[in-house]
Amino acid sequence: MKKIILFVTSCTLFFFTVQAQTSRPPMEEVVNAIKNNRIEDMSKYFDNIVPVTINNNQTIYSRNQAEAVLKDFFERNIPKDFLIMDNGSPNTTSKFIIGSLITPSGNKYNVYILMKQKDNSFFLQEIRINRE
Repeated sequence: MKKIILFVTSCTLFFFTVQAQTSRPPMEEVVNAIKNNRIEDMSKYFDNIVPVTINNNQTIYSRNQAEAVLKDFFERNIPKDFLIMDNGSPNTTSKFIIGSLITPSGNKYNVYILMKQKDNSFFLQEIRINRE
């Protein structure tokens, strides 16, 4: 009986440890997706429409189109590093981050990401990527 209780307790602690490790704030998950070139991880935070600006050319895309456009960009500009320069929360329903994306070829891009709360979840509302 003691072995069963110990086993159940161990499984429960393991579950909560794994759950705590995977429950990151949405902005942190988006940043990690960029760092690891995993745009599909970022796309789960896309709203129905996503304004995407690349080198000062803004277009409004559907979720799927935005994912395809960003995948294409990051396939051509694989992240070597992504440094957070500034972040904030001007109010309780929005968060932003400004970062510097560095590619292996030495190209640098300024990245701005805006997320807003909608129905108790945060969604990516805008992403801007402009070459320095």
